[in-house]
Amino acid sequence: MENKEPLISTANNDGYGDEEQAKKVSKDERWMVYFSTFVAVCGSYEFGCCAGYSSPTQSAIRDDLNLSIPEYSLFGSLLTFGAMIGAITSGPIADFIGRKGAMRVASVVCVGGWLAIYFAKGVLSLDIGRLATGYGMGVFSYVAPIFIAEIAPKELRGALTTLNQLMICTGVSVSFIIGTLVTWRTLSIIALVPCAVLFLGLLMIPESPRWLAKTGRQKEFEVALQRLRGSNADISAESAEIQDYIETLQRLPQATVVDLFQRRYLPSVTIGVGLMVIQQFGGINGVCFYTSSIFESAGFDPALGTIIYAILQIIITAMGASLIDRAGRKPLLLDHGIAQNAVPVLAVTGILVYIGAFSAGMGAVPWVVMSEIFPINIKGVAGSLATLVNWFGAWACSYTFNYLMVWSSFGTFMLYAAVYVLAIFFVIFVVPETKGRTLEQIQSAISSSH
Repeated sequence: MENKEPLISTANNDGYGDEEQAKKVSKDERWMVYFSTFVAVCGSYEFGCCAGYSSPTQSAIRDDLNLSIPEYSLFGSLLTFGAMIGAITSGPIADFIGRKGAMRVASVVCVGGWLAIYFAKGVLSLDIGRLATGYGMGVFSYVAPIFIAEIAPKELRGALTTLNQLMICTGVSVSFIIGTLVTWRTLSIIALVPCAVLFLGLLMIPESPRWLAKTGRQKEFEVALQRLRGSNADISAESAEIQDYIETLQRLPQATVVDLFQRRYLPSVTIGVGLMVIQQFGGINGVCFYTSSIFESAGFDPALGTIIYAILQIIITAMGASLIDRAGRKPLLLDHGIAQNAVPVLAVTGILVYIGAFSAGMGAVPWVVMSEIFPINIKGVAGSLATLVNWFGAWACSYTFNYLMVWSSFGTFMLYAAVYVLAIFFVIFVVPETKGRTLEQIQSAISSSH
């Protein structure tokens, strides 16, 4: 059989033909990258469905199952505890059975959780279902952005990874709206749809080439990378760079949690965990969970305010996805930190500025950076640690918000503003710009700068 020569030739004397042809091939054959990203962000959308489920269904579930306020509060909080368990196990699972395998596990657990909620006749089945959906949500929160970052070309990686946050926001908002129109049992069945799409889609997309290379599956690695870059693309340079980097890492021992605090890994861990701490302890979950009461106390229609909040979050996150590979990661993070200081000054406008700034910067970008900065040999354990810190922060912030507001509403928002003042310095002096670099180049830059 005659071998097909790649369209990207290396024999062109002036070099310009190579560049133009590469761009043409890349644009024409990126459909597999886009489709794989779509499949992965179905997990992100499912994340949003899980997070948005309890708000519109609270009254109906309490009435139908005769739940007390403490019983329903336990039901709501189990989502975060399940997510913490998912965060702890997501890295090892993704390293052992692959990124696709981890997403399959999360899908199956979510399906079981939603069915338990649908058939619930009492509090036990309801709580088991909530814990299971939380577990799946915790796994998705780590694996989806990691998978997208590992399959995307460097010039698209930021925008595609930011779709993770966009789909989370969309899932939350759609669940809130649909939840006002259908019963709580029907809403749990509707939440199965993204799981089904994800599970079927995983049958049609390739595994992460970098994970395949790490596990020594050379032939599968080349096939997966070729599918993602196009049948006529020349993958030799990218393949060689990935392989060289993997071979270097293979000479290092398998990392444990203790190893993360070694000097060679500490910069990456500090950046990843630090951004997650800032994201959550800046108050986002307290503000989001109690947005209606904040609007109401300010004399603003809580229903209208919540709708504006939901729409604004989706729009700003979508804009951030289009900007992240142009403006870079650090400018968006800094824009976010500065804008947060408006929160304690104005009630309604301040909340909307806060949410808009969060959606553009600290909401999406830490997940993008986290998916980029960890060396692949510690990505599982380091990613699990960062995700666990994120979910613990989410729980701590939502749990303490009402107590802080009783103490002092002004003081509460001043504390959150202080966190973001510190965040500005952290981003300027610690966080690297990763725009336009391959994952291997990012690792090299972090290592050489410390």
